[in-house]
Amino acid sequence: MNIKDIAKMAEVAVGTVSRVVNNDPNVKDTTRKKILEIIRDNNYIPNNSARNLKKSNSNDIGVLVRGVFNPFFSEMIDVINKEIKKSGKSMILRQTDYSLKGEDEVREIISFEKERKLQGIIYLGCDIREVTEETFKGITSPLVLASVNTTYNTKVNNFSSVGIKQKDSAYMATKYLIDLGHKNIAIILGIKSDSGLVYERFLGYKEALIENGLKFNENYIIYGQYNPKLAYKATEVFIKKYKEVDAIFSISDIMAIGAAKALSDNAFKVGKDISLVGFDGMDVTEFYTPAITTVVQPREEMAKISIDLLLKQIKKATPNEHIILETKLVKRESCVRK
Repeated sequence: MNIKDIAKMAEVAVGTVSRVVNNDPNVKDTTRKKILEIIRDNNYIPNNSARNLKKSNSNDIGVLVRGVFNPFFSEMIDVINKEIKKSGKSMILRQTDYSLKGEDEVREIISFEKERKLQGIIYLGCDIREVTEETFKGITSPLVLASVNTTYNTKVNNFSSVGIKQKDSAYMATKYLIDLGHKNIAIILGIKSDSGLVYERFLGYKEALIENGLKFNENYIIYGQYNPKLAYKATEVFIKKYKEVDAIFSISDIMAIGAAKALSDNAFKVGKDISLVGFDGMDVTEFYTPAITTVVQPREEMAKISIDLLLKQIKKATPNEHIILETKLVKRESCVRK
């Protein structure tokens, strides 16, 4: 099975299959889905030609990133890259889009490893919800999942993880809004098909509402698609329809910023008429007006621990570990007591 066979089965040009394999955005969603299904059904592992294999070297460490537009990961990548350079190795960066789920994510890791003959891989933002002994069986290099959900079965011993208590952190943010007297609290999620860490944050939000006597309202879900412009548009449509909402919890700061602008442009004063809480602790939230309350993840610590763990595993100096870091809620002017 080769790329020509896949193209023939999908009734497209070889170049189109190549663009899908390399996550080029210039492919129709329907075509991309069709090609990915054929690749999966035929257990095809893309190979970017012998030329690429010759160029790769045994000093390469792969960093796979879920999502192209996430500044939170950009800051982590910078830290990881500096530590990789200090070790005398090179970083190979690859980004995936948010549509990859489950088996497709695993296939992406396997493909990345085989194409570049990587010594080890860090995957930022992995959205695989459940892990078994079989999940990463096809991956031979050390693997560290960073910024992930923390409900994985830690008895599985073929990968490491570094993350936070996603559910508890989202619960903390939502409970803060409830304690301020808010009763109609909306949530901004990414995309409808999210699972993994995003699902854990959603569960924390929902659990906080129910445990504190508030009803969960499915209509109070906004999908911002991890993009400030799209979060702006979605929030603008939402707030015109549900004017009774008095607080919003966004599962990422980048979407919170888009939402804050939409609220302001529609005559809602953030921090006076409505409260807003983000998630991640990005620096930009401190300098927005008003400054945005956010759940701070220890991103620099997470990045350093991830690469340190991977380098030790490459040297076979440490077993796989599952590390959970603490978050904190930084309270700013975007929230008001009702």
